[in-house]
Formats: sequence, structure tokens, C-alpha cells
Amino acid sequence: MKSAGHTEQPPAGAGRRCVDSFLDELRVARRLSANTLESYGRDLEVLLRHAASRSTTVDNLSQADLEALVRDRMAAGLAPRSVARLVACIRGFYRFLVRDGQIHSDPAGDLHAPRAWPALPRFLALEDVDRLIGQPDVGTPLGVRDRALIELLYATGMRVSELIAVRPADINLESGYLVCEGKGAKQRLVPVGAQAVTWIGRYGAEGRPHLVKGRACEWLFVNTRGGRLSRVGFWKILKKHGRAAGLPGDLSPHVIRHSFATHLLERGADLRSIQSLLGHADLSTTQIYTHVAEARLKAVYEQFHPRP
Repeated sequence: MKSAGHTEQPPAGAGRRCVDSFLDELRVARRLSANTLESYGRDLEVLLRHAASRSTTVDNLSQADLEALVRDRMAAGLAPRSVARLVACIRGFYRFLVRDGQIHSDPAGDLHAPRAWPALPRFLALEDVDRLIGQPDVGTPLGVRDRALIELLYATGMRVSELIAVRPADINLESGYLVCEGKGAKQRLVPVGAQAVTWIGRYGAEGRPHLVKGRACEWLFVNTRGGRLSRVGFWKILKKHGRAAGLPGDLSPHVIRHSFATHLLERGADLRSIQSLLGHADLSTTQIYTHVAEARLKAVYEQFHPRP
């Protein structure tokens, strides 16, 4: 005879049988890989433990119970993408239990994953940019070309496709701007800083003539044969100088573009101006850089504040 106030615990195997039948369905009917099944198994173990902590089984959890689980996982520091995967697993699990007749209503029907935060773009510190720009051997025509390429990319934040499409006639060195043709054949005026103007002028006078060797080429930046420089060609140039500068192996033209935008924002430029310079059609695309600035401010605060 049970003592007063005793609460009967649900049979431990009831929830386990539900989970095992779902995993069997995934294995046999959907033929999921062993790695995917293992991921589902880990998420369902979390669900089993959550049910046990509430003295019930998974087939008796309510929507409120499942929402509490999602909140708990987020509070524990689980990444939003991992929480989203857990929610997707739970939703699939309860749809299966309803379809299989093990439960009558779906407690996860309105369960939603948290919105995943966008990955912050990588960018270089100013000293890294300076080190990168200083790598080309400017005593050679190719070195002058490379210096002009990197200077112009950082000075304008252009996409690599825009950079290699620049023609000599697109640049006004005297006034310090160029006409850039971006996505959708939309043209925009982009200011060019004094350093980039200097090196483009030197490349036009000293480097390019040695590379084209009198052959006709409508593009400003050319390869060793005097033809148009390709995207892959520029990636190789940037990677080579990045390695020489000791920069991470994932350095790319887009990292330079992100560095351009981030450094402008850190020095007080407004988002509308940065949007125009980058050629973004929508301001929401540019707003990612505000998150970069916030993350940087937090890192600086945590590093230097005397009472972290």
C-alpha cells in the first residue's frame, strides 16, 4: 500500500519504446545515415531526460513542457542552430507518434525554433591590412600590379567580379573616383583614396605596359600574358600575399570587402553611405556590419574594463 502523498512514477520504458520505434522508422523506412541517426538519438535523449525531470514520459509531455525545454537549452548556451535542429527533431518525433497512433494530439505542432543569428562577416584589423598591402615586390611589374589591385580593393570595397571588370576609362585619377558596374548592370560612383590613386597611376605607367607588351586589352588589370585577369587569378594573388603576411588561410576578396565596410563604420560612417559604396540593393544587407561593431565593442569592453 502506497503512503499518503506518494506520486507514482511513470514506467521508465514507456518513453524509450516511443523513441526506439521512431528511430526504427528513420532507419528502415527513411534509410537515414548512421551519423544522422546518431544526431537524432542525442536530441531524443535530451527529450527523454526532460520528461524524466518532470516525472512523466515523452508521450505525455505538453506544449508548455516542450517550450520549457527549448528555453532551458537556450539558457544553457546551446547555439541557435543546435536548438533549431533539436526542435526539428522533436516536431518530427511527435508527428510520427500521432501517425502511428501512439498519441492523439501533437504537442509540438506549434513549437518553433529560435531565429538563427547570421554569421558575422570576417574582417581584418588595420595592422593586418597594412601588412597585406605591403607584401608585393613593387620593384617588378607584377608586384606593382598586385599592390594596385589590393589597394583598390580595400579603398573601394568592390566585389572581386567588379574589380577585375574595371577598364582604364572607368577611373578618373585626377578627381579620385571610378565608375563601377555592379549586380544587375547597375552603375555607381565610388570614391578612390589617395593611396590607391597613386598605385593605380604607377601601375598604368610602369606595370601594365610591361604586361600587355603592346597588345590591345580593354581591362585595367591583366595577367602575365597581357589578357584579362580572372577571378581565380586574383584569388591566387591574394592568397599568396596573405600567406606571406601571416594571415589566416581563409583570406578572400570578400574579407577585404568586409574590412572596408567595418573600418568605415567604426570611424563614424553612416549605414546609408556604406550601402551606396558597397552597391547593396537593400539596407538590411548592410546592417550586418552594425553587429560586427557591437561584437567588437563588447570584446574591447571585456578586455579593458577593470571590473569584467
